[in-house]
Amino acid sequence: MSHSHTSKTLHVATPGSLGPVTPEEASLLEKLDLGRLPRHIAVIMDGNGRWAQKRHLPRIAGHRSGTQSARITIETCARLKIEALTLYAFSVENWRRPKTEIDFLMALLREYLRKEMPLLQKNNIRMRFLGRIDELPAGVQNDVRDAMEKTAGNKGMVLCVALNYGGRAEIVDAMNAILRERNGHGASHKVTEEQLSRHLYTEGLPDPDLLIRTSGEMRVSNFLLWQIAYAEIFVTETLWPDFNRARLLEALLEFQKRERRYGGIREGQPSDEKPARAAGN
Repeated sequence: MSHSHTSKTLHVATPGSLGPVTPEEASLLEKLDLGRLPRHIAVIMDGNGRWAQKRHLPRIAGHRSGTQSARITIETCARLKIEALTLYAFSVENWRRPKTEIDFLMALLREYLRKEMPLLQKNNIRMRFLGRIDELPAGVQNDVRDAMEKTAGNKGMVLCVALNYGGRAEIVDAMNAILRERNGHGASHKVTEEQLSRHLYTEGLPDPDLLIRTSGEMRVSNFLLWQIAYAEIFVTETLWPDFNRARLLEALLEFQKRERRYGGIREGQPSDEKPARAAGN
C-alpha cells in the first residue's frame, strides 16, 4: 500500500529554513519538532466565496485573494521539506457553478502557473496534477503539461493540484485502468489494495498524514477518499484567504499532538479501552 506509518520527512528542515518570521510564527516554531512533520499534507481550500461576501466583494475576489494563501502554503511546506502537498483546486462537482465563475477559475489557474513558475523552480518543486485532466479546456491542458515538463527534473517537494478531481471518480478510473491492464487475462484474481493504490492518481506518493480544511466545514467533500483513510484531520474556522503561515504552523503543532495508531492500540493499553479520538484511531 502507498501509505506509510512514519511521519518523518526524508530531510529535516532547520529553524532558519523559513527566513524572517513574525513573533507569532517564531513562538510556534519553537514548539514544533521539525523532525516529526507529516510527509504529505492535503488541503481543502474552502471559504473564498464567504471571505468575499463578508467584504461585499464578488466571489472572484475571494478566489484571487486565495492564491496568496496558496503561495504562502506552498513555499512554507517546501522550505520545511514536506515531501508532498496536495491542494484541492477544482472538483468534478464544481462544473455546476456559473460559467462565468468557472471561466475565471480556469483563467486564474493559467495565470498562476505562469506567474509562480519562478517560485516553483527556486524552491525545487515538482508539479503533478490529479484528476480528469483530459476533460479540461485545451489551453488549461497545455499549461498543465507545460508546468509538469518544466518542473519534472526538480527533486524537492511534490506539489499536487487536484483539478477536475473527485475521490469516487479516481477509484473508478483506477479500476478501469486495472481492467484495461488485464485485458481479459487473470480475471479470476481478486483486486488487492496494493494493486488499486498503484493505479490511483497519487501513485508513488505516501498517503496524506494530515488533512487541513479551512472555513469550518466538517466534511471531506469527495477528496482523496482512499488516501485519507488514516489521515489526521484538522479543521479551522479560518477562511482560506486568511490562512497564513502562522495558521499552517498551528495545524502542524496540532498534528504532533495526535497519537497515530492505525487501528492498533497503545502498548500496555487494555484492548477494550475506547480510543480518545475517532479520527486516526
